[in-house]
Formats: sequence, structure tokens, C-alpha cells
Amino acid sequence: MRSTASSEDRERVEAQARQHGMDVHISVGEERTIIGLVGDVRALDSAALGRLPGVERVVRILEPYKLASRAHQPQGSSFTIGWHKDSKCTLVGGRKLAIIAGPCSVEGREMTVTTAQAVAAAGAHGLRGGAFKPRTSPYSFQGLGQQGLELLDEARRLTGLPVVTEVPSPNKVELLYEHADVLQIGARNMQNYPLLQAVGRTDRPVLLKRGMAASVEEWLMAAEYIMAEGNTRVILCERGIRTFETSTRNTLDLSSVAVVKRQSHLPVLVDPSHGTGYADLVPSMAMAAIAAGADGLLLEVHPAPAQALCDGGQSLSPEEFGRLMGSLGAVAAAVGREL
Repeated sequence: MRSTASSEDRERVEAQARQHGMDVHISVGEERTIIGLVGDVRALDSAALGRLPGVERVVRILEPYKLASRAHQPQGSSFTIGWHKDSKCTLVGGRKLAIIAGPCSVEGREMTVTTAQAVAAAGAHGLRGGAFKPRTSPYSFQGLGQQGLELLDEARRLTGLPVVTEVPSPNKVELLYEHADVLQIGARNMQNYPLLQAVGRTDRPVLLKRGMAASVEEWLMAAEYIMAEGNTRVILCERGIRTFETSTRNTLDLSSVAVVKRQSHLPVLVDPSHGTGYADLVPSMAMAAIAAGADGLLLEVHPAPAQALCDGGQSLSPEEFGRLMGSLGAVAAAVGREL
């Protein structure tokens, strides 16, 4: 719509779209308003729409993902996380980078609180930690469940860090909603469509990890499932994909960051911990991710990695995390960003 378009002009376009069974999504920017029409648009006459008062131009979006596309929203998205009264608000997207750090899984009170305080002191902006841990083996540690959520609540009260934790299934969304500042969808659940739709019906930001064998288009289509339900606060997370390479746990696809930033307005984080599987590789890949254009990092930190019940080999110690935070500022400044 033109910058001079009135509310009546916008309502006229919305009414025309709804007459043809379209869903209507409004994106209000600083310079213009975009009205996204989602559905079978073949019945719409683009030329006729273009003649309506207030319409600047009509653009057909060819990508299968509509709401996540830059054609729908040219400027990058940014939004705050931290709904809880004990949480400090943190911006994801934009010039400042968001660093979210913590243990792979919540193992007990002392390790959770110690880790949260350490990463907060080093400058982290959010706390990650799994209360429910979907694992490849049914015999592996699966997390503390409700007790883990209560420990994350305590860590947030002590540090102010917003909590990012994984939702394992649709029937856990309501429970996690009461504890999490950000609902995480793990790689194994990227195409769990009932789960995507369930978190899409909430107003919590969603961190969507890329599936271990997913293409960029499939990843963005998973985001579309969430956004189509009304929740547009989606954060993408590249965490490595499965390839023929065996020298690392996964192949960290940093090119996907640049591809997604070109095709989508959604913010992108990178998880070099899962992406490499080795703590000594995490710092270099973290800095490379920032250089590639990532909007932040998701990092695993544990007070005693050798004793961790889950993914200790890829976890940084608090001291290593502190040194990494000291290095990231220079890389960020070199690409026009800041911590």
C-alpha cells in the first residue's frame, strides 16, 4: 500500500481478498504497509487489485513459503524475548547479536544455577537448557521434566536471563508455555506439523532448529506452518546437517545463513555446539557464523563438561565461554554488528 493509504483503502483490499477465501496478514513497516494474501490466488485479478485506491503495487510471491519470504516483508524481522516478570527483555534481530548459552540438559540445581550465573556474568542474553530431552536412544538421559522447568525458573529469577527450552510434543505446549520465554522446536521435530501448529497458536517466540536432513526450503516451510497459525515471532537456528563427513558430529552449513537472510526476513541463530560436536571447534565456528551474517548464537556451556549427562564433548566450560565472548566483539564490529 502507498504511504498515504487510508485505513479505508486497506479495508477495501482486505474485503476483496476475503471474498475470494484468502487469509489476510498485515505487516506494518516504517514506510509502507504490506497486505499479504495467502491462499489460492488464481481467482484474483492482479491488475484489478492494483487499481484500488491506496495500492502501490501487487506482487505475486513465487516461493512456497509466503509469510516467511522477503517478498512478503522486505525488512528483516526483530522482536524481543522475555515475557516473564523475572526476565530481562532481549532483542533478537537487528544490529545487536543475541547470545543464548547454557547446558544441553538440566541435570540438577547446582549445575543449572552455576551455569546460568556464569553465562550471565560473561554477557549472555538468554539461558538455554533442556527439561525434556528427546534422545536417539531410549536408554539415554531424557531430562528432569517438571523439576527441570522449576530449576530453569529459579535460574531466571537469579539472573534475569530469558529461558529457551525445548517442547517435545504437542501435549507439552501448555506446560512449557508457563515456563519458557522461547519455545524451542528441536531438529528431530522440525517436521512435526501438529507440534508446529500448536506452538503457532501461542504468543511465545519460537526457536526452530533445522532438521538434520532438511533443505533450506523445507526449513522455511516448517516456519511457515508456525506463522500460518498466527505466530510470526519465529527464530531460525542452523545446527548442522547430516552428510558423509565423519570428522565432526554434523556439517555446520554456514552458507545456509546467507541463503536464508537473502530469502527470508526471519532472524537466524547458529548452534556451533551441535554443528561440530567438539568444544575446541566451537569458538572458530561461532566467529565464522557471526561473519556469515547470523543474528546470534546458541551455545552449550556446562560447569564440568567431562561429567555432563548429555553432550559434554561439545560443551564449553564457563571459562572457555568467557574467552569466546571476549573474542566475538571484534568479529561483530568488523561486520557492522555488536554484542
